[in-house]
Amino acid sequence: MWIQLKDIMAKGQPVAIRESLNSETLLKGRKDILSAGPIVTDLEAKAASDVVEVTGRVSVELEFGCSRCLTPFKQTLNIPFREIFTSKPEVEAQASEDEDEIVHLVCEDKVELNPYIEENIQLELPLAPVCREDCKGLCPECGTNRNERDCGCKNERIDPRLAGLADFFNS
Repeated sequence: MWIQLKDIMAKGQPVAIRESLNSETLLKGRKDILSAGPIVTDLEAKAASDVVEVTGRVSVELEFGCSRCLTPFKQTLNIPFREIFTSKPEVEAQASEDEDEIVHLVCEDKVELNPYIEENIQLELPLAPVCREDCKGLCPECGTNRNERDCGCKNERIDPRLAGLADFFNS
């Protein structure tokens, strides 16, 4: 997905960018993502004083494997998107002094948005996806999914540094 900076600045009106992108790059190196739907973009590019600001939302439906119980589940990520581009080094230098604002300096008139979209998605991916907040996970003894049924295994863990004290109370 590309935008033309000069065209957007010349029009003076916002340009809608609505596309569906392939999500194969999201699966690289992530074993917890089982499948991914298309990346749907609903963006708007507008010119404002030597910069082009692209804002909107990016969404993608992902199927994860729960990090606690390994059950597959689907989750839709709706990610706010905002990137600012300029072809003037002085504008980028002035913006770099302001720590809250990141302005990307581009050398060409065309800007590819795909890397920025993928970066925003990667930053929103959960580190340890769980099917629900109160997921009990798998039993470390027998491997039963404790969300489905209680296995009855004793899960008392004794710190090896204090194991000698357990024998002290037994005598």
